[in-house]
This record gives sequence, structure tokens and C-alpha cells, in this order.
Amino acid sequence: MTSAPRMSVSEGTKMNEMSPLSTAPLTATPLSAAELGLFNRWWHAANYLSVGQIYLLANPLLREPLKLEHTKPRLLGHWGTTPGLNFLYLHLNRIIRARDANILFIAGPGHGAPGVVANTYLEGTYSEYFPEVSQDENGLGRLLKQFSFPGGIPSHAAATTPGSIHEGGELGYSLSHAYGAVFDNPDLIVACVIGDGEAETGPLATSWHSNKFLDPQTDGAVLPILHLNGYKIANPTILARIPQPELEALLRGYGYDPIFVEGHDPDPMHQKMATAMDLAFDRIAAIQKAAREGGQTERPTWPMIVMRSPKGWTGPKEIDGLRTEGYWRSHQVPFSDLTKPGHLQALETWLRSYKPEDLFDESGRLFADIAALAPSGARRMSDNPHANGGQLRHPLKLPDIANYAVPVTTPGSVTGEGTRVLGTWLRDVMKENLPSRNFRVLAPDENNSNRLNAVLDVTNRAWNAETVDYDDHLARDGHVMEILSEHTCQGWLEGYLLTGRHGFMSCYEAFIHIVDSMVNQHAKWLKTSAEVPWRRSISSLNYLLTSHVWRQDHNGFSHQDPGFIDHVINKKADIVRVYLPPDANTLLCTAAHCLHSWDRINVIVAGKQPEPQWLSMEDAIRHCSAGIGIWEWASNDKGSEPDVVMACAGDVPTIETLAAVKLLREHAPDLKIRVINVVDLMTLESASQHPHGLTDSAFDALFTLDKPVIFAFHGYPQLIHKLIYRRANARNFHVHGFREEGSTTTPFDMVVRNHLDRFHIVSNVIDRVPGLATRAAYAKQAIRDKLVDHTRYIAEYGRDMPEIEDWRWS
Repeated sequence: MTSAPRMSVSEGTKMNEMSPLSTAPLTATPLSAAELGLFNRWWHAANYLSVGQIYLLANPLLREPLKLEHTKPRLLGHWGTTPGLNFLYLHLNRIIRARDANILFIAGPGHGAPGVVANTYLEGTYSEYFPEVSQDENGLGRLLKQFSFPGGIPSHAAATTPGSIHEGGELGYSLSHAYGAVFDNPDLIVACVIGDGEAETGPLATSWHSNKFLDPQTDGAVLPILHLNGYKIANPTILARIPQPELEALLRGYGYDPIFVEGHDPDPMHQKMATAMDLAFDRIAAIQKAAREGGQTERPTWPMIVMRSPKGWTGPKEIDGLRTEGYWRSHQVPFSDLTKPGHLQALETWLRSYKPEDLFDESGRLFADIAALAPSGARRMSDNPHANGGQLRHPLKLPDIANYAVPVTTPGSVTGEGTRVLGTWLRDVMKENLPSRNFRVLAPDENNSNRLNAVLDVTNRAWNAETVDYDDHLARDGHVMEILSEHTCQGWLEGYLLTGRHGFMSCYEAFIHIVDSMVNQHAKWLKTSAEVPWRRSISSLNYLLTSHVWRQDHNGFSHQDPGFIDHVINKKADIVRVYLPPDANTLLCTAAHCLHSWDRINVIVAGKQPEPQWLSMEDAIRHCSAGIGIWEWASNDKGSEPDVVMACAGDVPTIETLAAVKLLREHAPDLKIRVINVVDLMTLESASQHPHGLTDSAFDALFTLDKPVIFAFHGYPQLIHKLIYRRANARNFHVHGFREEGSTTTPFDMVVRNHLDRFHIVSNVIDRVPGLATRAAYAKQAIRDKLVDHTRYIAEYGRDMPEIEDWRWS
């Protein structure tokens, strides 16, 4: 196959001094007349299958005149972006075949599955993964029928789509996924098609900056392809309506060198795109060679392609006298009421315009000369191993957590910072796995704030923008990734995990909500993947949420929100885990468990401030293995029934519960108290509802059948009631937690405002234990007075009372 003359770069040329690609005229004709004919036939085949998936229920090759019963009763799908995706997929296949390139395809435009699925079928991969969708007329019929049909496949490139790591059900994440996939994958190039509607989203707008974190020496490359077809569902797109110089200035400002490919006529567009692809891949090769062989350290200007083509390209130009091709009416189904006069005939004319008899033989198989345009084996984008990252995944080497334990001989006798201790362990996780380059730590500019800065002892922050001599730990090859965009961190991490690697992300608890919908999409991907036999397991998505609600007293109400837990537990039980370790040793146990796991979304909530340490490492391992348990050393009911069960989940709730227990021992020494600590929140749910849930008998043994349970919880109280509503003693649970009361105040005042403090807990015990109220009237009055004293003290001194700050269990 011929190709355009390749750009050469002298050894001493700097990347940023190379001629701008956007100024190069696309007048070359790398494709011969014969190749043009084949290219158009592949493109017609992909377009035909795409339209057929949206419309056809039977008669897949139009071997008889089209009838209404051959069409689907509900017409669903998106046509407008699809012909452009088909066009680009074809040209990327040319590059793969000509250069033996290792390319992964990401379709960012929403609901682009008709095109992606069509191309995976034409490549033969779809039939290999789904043998029932065979390479014949019967298989073609199955392919077309299943699209957006009950029991079939969705309208976006889901986990059921070979070659896909990006679903496209929600817009904005394609480019961050693409960069996440190429970090530490030096031989991989991701061709990421970005829809012009998608380009209007906040996450996508930020992810352009990912090129400042890419190391051309050790990472792969991303080729962004901005597809300007002009319209969203019913409106123009911004980037398609600004002057080209302004668009070019914007993309150059992001650090890219855009190549513009524009037109409507297929043959010139094929020649232009082939030339553009050659230019882009030559530039990528030159950049990588300069970095890997020539020692080039300056940040390069990476190429990208801007393709401007009509929306609904090759579709009906008008329907019922209204503009369709090149307009928003072609965005979804260009015409959906096939009972209207002329509509069925218009569909048949449209389908026959692709000449299916020139594309598929008598058996329904793609003609061999067209099929030969596809790469072979794992070079097919639909069969790239990186798109099924579990095939490439290797377990992490994890140091023994016992070597990092906080020495605890007596509960509460020492103070420690949980996340700082975790940071020393993560440092050595990074050190052990740096040779494999398969582990990264991410945070939205909060790694040091979250006390994980020990990791910087063995690696730097990834950074390929300008540096000055007083910068701290910035390097091109760093494996700590920080950008003040939760969306981008999340997208990078997902792309990294989906291509077979491991990662750990920390975030301020209140702001992890920014990625709520991204977590939704990843959870849905994991659920669907588990139902696809050929999808292999990937590493878990691991979050540490710190700087949490109870220690954001200084930053105020805006930073106080523990609701991410509520959000994630609504996902499938097989996928979600929530851990609330009360001290450093339990945090180490939990983190090690999470990094060992796969196909999970693990949420760990732990504070970063100095706090009492409760369990030795041996006790922590036992406690975390069960996920819940009685703290015998804090209880006094052994050998008898408790009068009250005092439960806690979370580091601050644990402190307040134990402080309340101590007060109760002073004021009601005869009271039998059982203290239960919960690390694994999902143990509270029924075993029939969650794999980690306790059986009813085990739950009843812990919480009793009829005693009051005073539960101090890190988050919103309603969540505990939701988890335990099936339990026999659910009516006796009284939960203290965040009541949406906050301000800029003191740490203890935060818990007082939300009635999570020791005094309100003691008061509730007195109210709930039968007969205790009259015996503890003086205690209740003392508690009331303490709350008054607290309010006056913080108003005068701006800090908590010494008896609060200096409180110790023993």
C-alpha cells in the first residue's frame, strides 16, 4: 500500500521548532484509484451495517424489496456521528497495516456503537467473540437485530463491544481515558475521537492538558481527533461555529498542532485524511525517537486532527422537505415513522445507495478484497489486548504491612496519623513496583495535604510543562499524578486500570462528589464486564477519602459532606465496598486488601489528623478480616446481656463513642455496655443482599434482639437505617451522624452541632435504656452543663476545652 512521503526530523531539531502541521497543504494523493475504490467499499459496508442496526429487523441484505415488517417497531440509535467514526476507523486501519502500529480506538461521541460494532464485525473480531453472530447472512441478521433491542446490545460502545475501554454513555471522559491508557505503555497509541458536542463538557475541556503529564520516553501517545459535524441533538456546537483561526489558536494554546481535514466529497476526503494520518503518525514517531534516542527533554507539541464533515454524512439530504444531512435532524434517527408516505421507500433507497450486493457475497460474507483492508490478529483495534486489560494485569508486589505497624500495647495509649503511616507503606508499594511501571498514585493537588507525601521519596510528580529551579518533586517520569481536576484524575485512573494496571486515588471527601457520575459509569462497566465471558478482571478502583467532614472545621461548611458513601452503596453489591478504619493499623489492613482486589470500587474513609490508636497490628488484622466486632477491652458485658450496645463506624465516631463509654462508667457504673466497631460498612447489610453482609443470626448475636443500639456513624444517619432495616432489632437503632450542620468552628464543635459528640451520645443512652433516666438525672444535668461550658469556651478562646483536647481513653 502506498503512503505519502514521511516527514523527516534531523537529530538536532527540537520538537517545538518543527513546521506546524496545520500549515501543510493536504494536496498529496497517497491512495491509488484502486485503493480509493476499496476504501469506499469498506466505508459503504460500515455505513450500511450502521443504518441496518438502527432500522432493520430482517432482510439484512435487501434480497427482497423492503417491507414494514422488515423494520424494527422501535427505532433507536444515533446516526449523525456514525459515518465519521466509520471513516476514521478505516483510515486508522490503513496506518496499522502500513506501519504495524499498536493502536487502541476510543469513540468519544455519544452512542457511536453502530459504527464501532460494524467495524468490529467487518474485522471478524465480533464473530470470534460472539460465534452466533457469524460471518454470513444469518449472522448479519443477528448483528442488525440485536442493536438497541431487548436482550441485545446498547447504543454505545459498551463492555460488550470488542476493543472498547470507553463506553460513551456519558460525554466528557474519552480523552482522559485515552491518556490513562498510554501512561507507562510506550508502544501504545490511542486514537481518541472527540465529538464536538462532547468537547463542550467540563471534563473534556480540562483533559486537553493531559499532554503536560505525558513522557514521550516512557509513555505512549494519544492522537486526539476532534470531529466537527456541527450539531448536537438540536443545536449547533460551539467549536464548529467559531472561526477556524480562533479554533486553531485554542488548540495550539492547549499544546497541540492541529491538522485540518475538511470536506464532503468522499474521494478528496480520503486523500486528505490519508495524508493527515501520515503527517500525524510521522510526527508522533519523530517525537518519540527524539526523546528515546536523542535525549530530547523539551515538551513536544503533539499532533492532532480536526475533521470537519457533514452530520449524517451519506444519509438522506432531506426528509419531508426538511434538511437532514448536515443538520441536527440526522443526530439520532433521521426519520422514525416508517408508516408515513414515502418513508419506507426513502429508507430502502438510502440502504441501497451503499450497494450491498457489491459488499457481501451470496452467503452474506464480506468480499475478501474489502476484508483485506483490516489488520490481522491482535493488531485489529477490536482485538487489541489493551482493550481487555485483565489479560495484561499482574498482581502488585505489596510489602508486609506488619513492618509499618504503629506499636499499640494498650488501646488509646499512643497517637498517630493514619494517612501518614499509610503513605510510608504506599511509598514502598511504589518502590517495589516501579520496575514494572504498573502503579500510580493520583490526587487532585492533595497528595501532600492528605499526608501521603512519603511516596515522593521514591518517585516524583509527573510533569512535562515548564519548571523552575525551586520546584518540588516534578519530573517527566513521575508516578504521582496531580491536577486540580477530580474528573481528569478519575479518567486517567480508569484508563490505567482498564488497560491492566493498578492505582490509588486520594481526595478530599466533600469533593469526590465531582466524579459521582463517572463512578456510576465505571460501576456499570464492571457489572456488564462480569456478564461478558471473554472480559478479564481488572484491578479495583481504590479511593482514600480523607480531610473528611469531621476534620474540616477550619475550612467550613463548604468542605463538610460525607455523602459519597450514600452514592456508591446504591451500585451492585458485587462491586462496591466501603471501609471506615478507626486507626492507622486498620487503615493499613484495609488498603492492602483493596490493592489485592479486582473488579471492585473500594472506598476507604480515614482521617489524616493525629488521633488515638486503638489496635495492635495483630488485633487489626483479626478485626478487619471480620469487618465488624466487639471491642472486649472497651466493653463490660461479657458473660451477661448488655443493657445497651454502643456501635461506631469511622475514626471520629469511634473516639466519641469511647469517650461516651468512659463517661457512662463514671456516672452509671452498673450499666452493662457492649462496644462494637464497624470497619466494613457492608457487614451491616443482610447476607442475602451483599456478599460481606452478616447472617441474621450473627447480626443478632452482636446487636441483640431487643436492646437499644446507639450507633455513632461517620456519615448521614439515614444510611445505617437503610442498611439494617431488615434486621430484627432495627427499630431499636438510634443513629448519630452528620445532620447537615456545619460551619467554620472547632473540631469538637463540629460533632456537637451534629449531636455526634460524647455528651449527646451519653444523653441518648440515658433516654433509651429502660429505668436509667431516673437513676442518671444528675449525669444528664452535668452533660447539659458541659455543653453550655463548651459553647462559651470556644466563643472566648477559639479552641476546644482542654478536657476535650487532652482526652485519653486510659
